[in-house]
Amino acid sequence: MTATGTDISTTAPTRAGLSCLCAGQVAFVGSGPGDPDLLTVKALRALQDADVILFDRLVSDEILALAGPDAALENVGKEGFGPQISQDDICARLVVHALAGKKVVRLKSGDPTIFGRLDEELTAVEAAGIGFTIVPGITAASAAVAGIGQSLTQRGRNSSVRFLTGHDVQGFADHDWVALARPGAVAAIYMGKKSARFVQGRLIMHGGDRTTPVTVIENASRRDQRVLETTLGHLANDLAEARFDGPALTFLGLAPRASVAALTDLKMELA
Repeated sequence: MTATGTDISTTAPTRAGLSCLCAGQVAFVGSGPGDPDLLTVKALRALQDADVILFDRLVSDEILALAGPDAALENVGKEGFGPQISQDDICARLVVHALAGKKVVRLKSGDPTIFGRLDEELTAVEAAGIGFTIVPGITAASAAVAGIGQSLTQRGRNSSVRFLTGHDVQGFADHDWVALARPGAVAAIYMGKKSARFVQGRLIMHGGDRTTPVTVIENASRRDQRVLETTLGHLANDLAEARFDGPALTFLGLAPRASVAALTDLKMELA
């Protein structure tokens, strides 16, 4: 019984309390940012126990290599202006495999609960009467900020942090730009390369200081990670010159810690 007198065992659905992957059910698993050492133990167990794994484009090869030897791997990744698999098709595949009695893993990069279209897939499997479990993963923002030796929150600076997606600039319409432009504000923008100039303009328009630090991390936590240290006033131009072609996360209001930045520069000189 909880403090409010609610019996958790009778209110929590069986599918939400699964400790392992069962036949005829779906596990929505976060693969983390790409470094296999950052994969959770529970995620690893699910991968090794799965009959079918439907994975996203940004899931690293090192993570996929940890799947069981008999697991069927299906690439259902989406790429802007590239090959596309509809969300309806992905949902249909999950349902078909689970109803066939398979142990299904829906493998998403980062954490499945953050910009992962999780609700749409949960709705589909629920409608088909299929059980599920969710295995959280380390999201890109956590891995990226660790890579520059910083913290997402800091006493006296910011008591909150915003996670935004720059995949579609129309999604920025309802943001509180005045709050984002305030000194000390911190935000992590996923998939924000193409929207960098738009974000830069909106923040400056709403009073953002052009000297505000901005850091862009490409391929966070992976061997080919690259870090761009810039400012709000130079963001769009510096990012264009950097020519990042991998997944990148943009931090507004954060710069790499000086000691970490120096170490990164040294590694680049030795490479």
